[in-house]
Amino acid sequence: MSSIGPKQAVFAGLAEIAQALGHPHRLELLEHLGQGERSVEELTALAGLTFANTSRHLQILRRAALVTTRRDGKRVLYSLACQDDVIALLKALGRVGERNAAEIERVMAAYFRARDAMEPVTRKGLIKRLRDDLVTVLDVRPEAEFALGHLPSALNIPWPDIKKRLAELPKGRAIVAYCRGPYCVLSFEAVALLRARGYTVHRLEDGFPEWRAAGLPVEAGTSA
Repeated sequence: MSSIGPKQAVFAGLAEIAQALGHPHRLELLEHLGQGERSVEELTALAGLTFANTSRHLQILRRAALVTTRRDGKRVLYSLACQDDVIALLKALGRVGERNAAEIERVMAAYFRARDAMEPVTRKGLIKRLRDDLVTVLDVRPEAEFALGHLPSALNIPWPDIKKRLAELPKGRAIVAYCRGPYCVLSFEAVALLRARGYTVHRLEDGFPEWRAAGLPVEAGTSA
């Protein structure tokens, strides 16, 4: 029996990566890890899975070299391996899916575009507006994710708190909201709510992981 050829060996490795991506829970776990390093316990709570199920999915991602681990006492902490490459891979997967999958297009139209049909602000556009001090950047992720990393000078108001913290948002100034990534519902909901209350608000084209992967400046720590 002949040994496997080099091309076939490469395709076999790529197929293992594709198989690791082939589950919605694992894609969601990668999105959460795109915000920063997390323990299994934290990922379990964020994804709404059992501890055993979360661990099993993480092991599959680790075997495909999509995530790495380190120990912190008794805890095992997970992070993205080759972070920028994994974020780029997920972004490419999303582009192909939006173009080719009818169900994705249906959801995009029925949910995402129904809440925000306007063109989002590009990273380049936001950089220019920040340079000219023309915009307030609103991060609607949970405080713990904001503390791991966020856009420069961003104001953190987690989505569940927006209604009771409206006074912190300037009504006469443009707002750009962002969250975990292009399919994170938090920024879509925030944009819809704020526009209904008279604010001038747009979404960033994707989220914090894509901003960081583009090599743009980030800050860490809680807001003042």
